[in-house]
Amino acid sequence: MSPHPLDQALALAHSDLRAGLFNGTTSADYWNMVGPFGGTTAALMLQAVLKHPELLGAPVALTVNYAAALEAGPFEVLAVPVRTNRSTQHWTMQMAQADADGKLQVVGTATAVTALRRETWGANDLPMPQVPAPAEVERLAIGPAKVAWVDRYEMRPIRGSIPTRWDGSGDHSETLMWLRDAPPRPLDFAALAALCDGFYPRVWLRRAKPVPIGTVSITTYFHVDATQLAEVGTGYLLGRAAGQQFRNGYFDQAAQLWSQAGALLATSNQIVYFKE
Repeated sequence: MSPHPLDQALALAHSDLRAGLFNGTTSADYWNMVGPFGGTTAALMLQAVLKHPELLGAPVALTVNYAAALEAGPFEVLAVPVRTNRSTQHWTMQMAQADADGKLQVVGTATAVTALRRETWGANDLPMPQVPAPAEVERLAIGPAKVAWVDRYEMRPIRGSIPTRWDGSGDHSETLMWLRDAPPRPLDFAALAALCDGFYPRVWLRRAKPVPIGTVSITTYFHVDATQLAEVGTGYLLGRAAGQQFRNGYFDQAAQLWSQAGALLATSNQIVYFKE
């Protein structure tokens, strides 16, 4: 059986040049309009941490800053554990790619926190919305032209699907949908990081106008451990995303992902640049 497209996109080889240095190559399967899907870029940053021999625990938080779009071709990711405590570990990551002159240029930076989780009291103050089951919701048939990554996800919009008329008549920015990898793949932390970015730009929905955009920074918080992720398996996730402020060329997006069983798996916030 051939590897899943996401596993191919997240493949990193450990370099002999420096501890924590990994080499990878962009994937056409997850291409966006002018570069790779930002979700897979975030997942690659996290993957370098997950593959690091000094890793302690599992991801709690991940912040990725997009300095420039990746070009098609090879790149490298450097993951450094800058502080390790008894139960937490702090990381910095840097993604770089050679320019036309062969000089490495930074295209993204990131930080992460991993931790050894322990059983404590817990509560969920953000319950999953009441929605139809995935089988009762029609799958999004086709994504925008020249955007390959959308086909790598099974999306079933409940409300807030991509506008069918670009006439400036938008009046809200909320999307609610079922989604999972396509073909289905058991959920892990890297895939969850990518799925948190699996929503089209909120400004497109709010304005019903396809203006140019680019994510500047995304922060994801993970609320589960590896055992709880394994319980999700290849099931659907319920995703909700909404903008909160659109002003002076930037907007933010808050997103949440629940399992079919109603467990809140991850939450994320990002800031996005847009043009008129």
